[in-house]
Amino acid sequence: MVSPYPFKFYPILKEKIWGGQKIQTELQKDISPLENCGETWEISGVQGNISVVSNGPLTGTPLPDLIEKYQGDLVGESVYNKLGNEFPLLVKFIDANQDLSIQVHPDDELARKRHQSLGKTEMWYIFQADPGSRLIVGFNQPLNKEKYLEYFNNGRLMEALNQVPVGPDDVFFVPAGRVHTIGKGILLAEIQQTSDITYRIYDFDRVDKNGNTRDLHTEQALDALDFEHYPEYKTRYDQSPNQVASIVKCPYFEVNRLYFTQETTRTYSHLDSFVIYVCVDGKLGLHWDGQHITLVKGEAVLVPANLKTLKLVPDPSFKILESYIP
Repeated sequence: MVSPYPFKFYPILKEKIWGGQKIQTELQKDISPLENCGETWEISGVQGNISVVSNGPLTGTPLPDLIEKYQGDLVGESVYNKLGNEFPLLVKFIDANQDLSIQVHPDDELARKRHQSLGKTEMWYIFQADPGSRLIVGFNQPLNKEKYLEYFNNGRLMEALNQVPVGPDDVFFVPAGRVHTIGKGILLAEIQQTSDITYRIYDFDRVDKNGNTRDLHTEQALDALDFEHYPEYKTRYDQSPNQVASIVKCPYFEVNRLYFTQETTRTYSHLDSFVIYVCVDGKLGLHWDGQHITLVKGEAVLVPANLKTLKLVPDPSFKILESYIP
């Protein structure tokens, strides 16, 4: 039997009303025949959107079949014992040519009750942002349900939302329950729980090419929203080169940013989990057991749990997101 190796997957392209061309122009992905591309799902176990291996001897194998074949050797014994053939993370690139809807995602408890699904906690890493680009994350003041509804029903919701200017390398953690949207002109990487449940609160009254508005989920969102106000929404981290910077730690995943201009070795003997690398800038070689593959900006790779040591060789530098299950 072929031993598990670092797996790349064919991207799953998503046409969106708010999507654009940056998936192609910035990340060098062919988006044809789509007119625009709002998202590309790079590693997905979501039903109906299953990733398929694109490299090596197992090219053409769907992700759940990989997990069934290798079990704990691929995802980690604890992950497999808990989830079986379900994959716990979803990795995307998102191009917001227009503002996304203002939205919120349910937590695990609410998602199980309503949808028999996991909730959706996520994080964003900004690749590129046009001058003046902003996103919305959280509220800009303390609210409760009554105060929120007062803003919402009077058409003044935007006055209560926290808008943040963004630039490359900015990081935002968006737990389930936090109101948010990605603003026009932003290209980002997203790592999230495996869930596709979104409650749309406001969609700027836009219509699709057939003149139809998209559904809103006003009542469902009320039960999901976290009305707390937090003093800081952007993640601060060490951005100096040749460092491993921790940028997210939560029960569902941990994410580090690696920025290196020199060769480094990553050792995962302490983990009982797969590792995902998402290349957000530059180019690198991944070396293991006398083999290697190349990873470039806009690519992701799934490193199996039984592969405990990798050498990362920059060409000439790289920035990657390294994620795993704690």
